[in-house]
Order: sequence, then C-alpha cells, then structure tokens
Amino acid sequence: MKIDQKLLAQIEADLGLHVPFVKGRQIKIKNCWHFSTDGNAVDAMFEDDDDFIAGMNRIYMVIQDYNVVILAFSLMDTHVHFILYGTFEACNRFMHEYVRRTSWYISVTHHESNKLDGVPINHQAVDTDSYLKTVICYTVKNAPAGGIMFNALDYPWSSGPLYFKRPGYWSSPRWMDETKEAGSMGVVDHRKALRTRKDELARRAPRMIGPLVFPGEYVAYEVVERIFKTCKSFNFFLSITKEEDVDARGGSISLLSIPMQEMRQHKNEVCRELFGTPSVRQLSMPQRLRLARTLRSRYNSSIKQIARLAGLVYDEVKDRM
Repeated sequence: MKIDQKLLAQIEADLGLHVPFVKGRQIKIKNCWHFSTDGNAVDAMFEDDDDFIAGMNRIYMVIQDYNVVILAFSLMDTHVHFILYGTFEACNRFMHEYVRRTSWYISVTHHESNKLDGVPINHQAVDTDSYLKTVICYTVKNAPAGGIMFNALDYPWSSGPLYFKRPGYWSSPRWMDETKEAGSMGVVDHRKALRTRKDELARRAPRMIGPLVFPGEYVAYEVVERIFKTCKSFNFFLSITKEEDVDARGGSISLLSIPMQEMRQHKNEVCRELFGTPSVRQLSMPQRLRLARTLRSRYNSSIKQIARLAGLVYDEVKDRM
C-alpha cells in the first residue's frame, strides 16, 4: 500500500515507530482501534467464496473514501475484524459503511433485505505497542481459533498472508500464478471485478489476483512489519497471543460453543431430516421452534446462536426453547 510521506510521518509518531525498544517497557500509542462485528448477530455474512471475494474487494472500494489505514483484518463467515489507524470518527464511519455495503450486497445477491441492520459493531482503543502486536495477531489467528481448518498465515480472507513475505507475494501458489494475468485487465474488467460503475476508480488499475484485488493494495503491511521489526518477533506474538488477552479488554466477539460454520451444517442436516429441506425460509413458526429445540437438545449450543440459525428473533423465543 502506498502511503504519502506526510501521513507516514504521522503514523510513525502516533505508533512510536522511532522510539527505541527497551525490554519490559511499553510504548504509548494513539489513533489505533480494533473494530469487530458481533459474531452472534447473524447466521452468515459470507456464505461462499464468491461472497468472500466480493467482501475483500469491498474493502478496497470503501477505504477510498476514508482517511483510514488498515493494519490487519479478517473476514469470518459470521463477523469481521479490522485493526485501523486514524481518528475514531473516520474509523467508525469506515466500519459502518463497510457493514452497510455488505448488507446491500446480501440483499441483492441472496435476497435477504436489511440483514445487517442493527448488527452490533464493537470497538477497542489500542493504546500500547504491546497490545497492538497482540490484537494484530489475534485478528490473524481468528480463523483457526474459530475452528476453521487453515494455517493462520494462509487463511485467504485476511491480511495474515501478507506479512514478512517476498514483495508482491501473498498466500498460495494458485493466487501467485493468477497474478501474472493481472496486467491484461482493462477498465471494463476492473469495473466488473470491483462491482463499480466508476471508470475513474477502475482506471487506477489495482493489482488483481484473478478476480481479487491484491490485499497489499489496501493493507499497510509494511507498517505492520515495522511494528514487529522482525519475522521472529511476529511469530513469537502469534504463538503466545490468546483469545482472553483481547476478550479481557471488552468489545471482542462472543465465543460460541460450536463454530457457526459447523452449526450451519448441522442445521441443514436436521432441517432436512425433519422437514425434507435444508432451508428454513419456507418453515412456519412452530416448525422453526421445533428445529431450534432439536438443535438445542443435540448440540447444546447457545440459544442466541440457534435462534439465528432457525430464523427466529431471540428476544421473542428465548423462553420457549
């Protein structure tokens, strides 16, 4: 990601990048934030690879309108995490706009109107260099911590594969091979990939990896490498960072007894077993309640999670499950 010299100087000052390291002493930083959406609020934000690809490209589109720098992010099937540098007002507007556009995408693609309306958006102030390293690694490790079978540094829907790599490389060889074809894309192809009618934005010709904007176009991974200083330090924080290190600060996602992706598969199986269909959209209220009670008895997951899976409003049914 290209950062102009004036902004880079401000980042260096606010994040203490020129302050000498002293073992055991924390460096105070400012204008850095951890934003996330509530993982219990919806049954899915991204349902398949097409949704994730659109979600990744949407980051590039939204960031153009905000004076915000992305240090790390992770898109999960039910929620998102961003580590942002900038004023709180700018970062907060960016986060809300990203969720709003994601909701619009879901409405157009999956015909579920206003699905993300009112979804809780949490934030934490990141105030020391040590906690910044911790929360970046927490974000990168979110997929395997949530039960998704990926190495943290190879999960494709996050910034994890960017750090401490050869310049321009990212994730697996499949993506790298497709990068070679990026130069042949014209304005129309870029406009289609970015889902925009703005020729001016498409003419900027961000580096593409197949249908995906190379995440290095919108993530300041070079700044993150300076924060950790060495790959050894980065790997050390990856190894020691635990979920409770972030949960204790408040504003983190609620943990589920069973990952939502796995519970969604169980829901489809039980729904098909009981009603002959994997979808809850055609089920009546009594049928949805029966589905919820069956899931509750078999998997003992949270009532809020099961209510979302069954298409029920938690506050209206929590005493009936």
